[in-house]
Amino acid sequence: MTQKEDFRLSLTPVREIPDGAWQKRAVFPDWQGYTDDTLAMNSTLSFQGYHGQGTLYLSLQGTPVSFTMYVNGLRVDTSLLPEHTVYALDCAPVMRNRTNTVQIANITPLGATVELLVPFPTVLDGDMVTEGLHPETLELISDIIQSDIRYGFPSAQLAVVRNGRRLIRRCWGRVNRYDPDGKPIDSAPPVTNDTLYDLASVTKMMATNLALQKLVTDGKLKPETRIVDVLGPAFVEDTIDLCYARGDSQDPDEIRSWKSELTVRDLLCHQGGFPPDPSYYNIRFDAARQTFDLNATNALYAGCAADESSPADTFKAICKTPLYYRPGTRTVYSDVDYMILGMVVEHVTGEPFDRWLKEQFYAPLGLDHVTFSPLKHGFGPDDCAATELHGNTRDGSRMWPGCRTHTLQGEVHDGKAFHNMNGISGHAGLFGNATDLTTLAFTMLTGGYGNLRFFSRNVIDYFSSPKHPDAGNWGMGWWREGDSQRAFYFGPQSGSGTVGHQGWTGTLIMIDSSRDLVIAYLTNKINSPVTDASKSADRFDGNWFTSASLGFVAQLLSVGMDESSDPGPQLMDLLADMAVESRKLIPTDRPITMTHPAVRNVLSKLDVLNSRAKASGNETYIRLAERIRGELYSTYGA
Repeated sequence: MTQKEDFRLSLTPVREIPDGAWQKRAVFPDWQGYTDDTLAMNSTLSFQGYHGQGTLYLSLQGTPVSFTMYVNGLRVDTSLLPEHTVYALDCAPVMRNRTNTVQIANITPLGATVELLVPFPTVLDGDMVTEGLHPETLELISDIIQSDIRYGFPSAQLAVVRNGRRLIRRCWGRVNRYDPDGKPIDSAPPVTNDTLYDLASVTKMMATNLALQKLVTDGKLKPETRIVDVLGPAFVEDTIDLCYARGDSQDPDEIRSWKSELTVRDLLCHQGGFPPDPSYYNIRFDAARQTFDLNATNALYAGCAADESSPADTFKAICKTPLYYRPGTRTVYSDVDYMILGMVVEHVTGEPFDRWLKEQFYAPLGLDHVTFSPLKHGFGPDDCAATELHGNTRDGSRMWPGCRTHTLQGEVHDGKAFHNMNGISGHAGLFGNATDLTTLAFTMLTGGYGNLRFFSRNVIDYFSSPKHPDAGNWGMGWWREGDSQRAFYFGPQSGSGTVGHQGWTGTLIMIDSSRDLVIAYLTNKINSPVTDASKSADRFDGNWFTSASLGFVAQLLSVGMDESSDPGPQLMDLLADMAVESRKLIPTDRPITMTHPAVRNVLSKLDVLNSRAKASGNETYIRLAERIRGELYSTYGA
């Protein structure tokens, strides 16, 4: 028999088991509740964890005299003290990343039981090298962002968690890059790791989807639940007879019939039939043609007061909104889907959306930098990264009664969230920093955190699986990598089951369960002038830079991941290719000068390439950078 001194793990008596929920809770023998035909299954249980952390708890009933226990194949010293029935087992020295296994067998006497309780893993501090990331990848990311900022990009913030370890917390730039005239500001405070960013549509995942996943886990809602059964008959009965110019039907009764059958799942899949953006706050919007028109009167106008009465008025407008297409026949990304889903959460929980989320998620996790309406919750404007310079007007190119014209800082950018929902909506309105977001998103890997349980494994799998075999890039609300269909956001190296979402203001959350990797990359790329409103009122100077592409972070961090070889040469070659490729982004349909942000983006990449090539003595890339720079000046002026 193994001698006691050979044991690596030993049971420690404790007074009581901590309160809380558990990742796994099983009573041995026969933890499944029956005797299985294999005769072995009931002795073994697996759970998810990460190296260097993990404590198991055991509660003994019926006065067991002895039993055997193994963790990941290593035997545990199960010497028992007669006066103790509750024990803890520190498994940190033998824990593995992802799946860990416990075996409990040979319990004597017959009828005695051993109850095993397994907490969820948490996020601890760690270092990149230990977790398989090369520091050189972060250095290149930082060089690119810093160079882009010198050429006009606003700011960025990055946090990375892998294998249950927080590896990166970095930030760049200032909270407000430009004054309303588009002139650079040097006096604004620098961004810190605590700075809040307007998450825009990342709200859909980090608020609404998490809420729905918990409600489904707790048995309080089903994906097949009809919306009308939650929100009431007005959702269907108040639908107006509005003929969309490109709608699937002109028959009001048919449209009401479609609407009566809408389910939670339909809206999660963005297949509910609602138009992309009915602009309920803009009276100068042509609802039939779904376009901004100074001569129009929006038939679905709900007001733009941005006060406590606004959500109720907006609910009435949503009830009036006819469907644009037959549900299930198209995928049309619509904010209305998630405005409705946020209302569903409120009706099911009986609490305000933001309060319930704080009580159920943000406060228990200790996330004090995730909130709606930050200016109403103890934060000042300079605690938040600014967004658009002139409200929602695109530098004054789109004006309507009641629109904001000041630089937005601490106010949600999205017009429907601000004007129609008083800052709190299921589709937008959440602010947060990258650090807290990675902790929140980490719960998608295991379903819980410490002694907090949020989602069952089945619910996580359901919401993150492809909504259809032909639509692997969509889950239930979540964007999926699928067959490299979201590589622009998640990088081509991410697993097919990677999920996440981006926000229009320049934000990204990404969860790659195959690599136990969570990335939150936040920017305020629209905190910059509109480049050319005559071409596109939605294209800001900040959009042209590599730092705005979001997915470049995940791609570079993945270079050399889990490999011992030096990634330096590979990164240099990739950087050179990025510099060459950046020229292709310069518009060819209009006159361009050296001041255009697309040209400045190329110059930014050339600066990084030239600096790194000189540091390594790479003459080939030094000459490449000089040649491209010369061609730029020759083509676009001095």
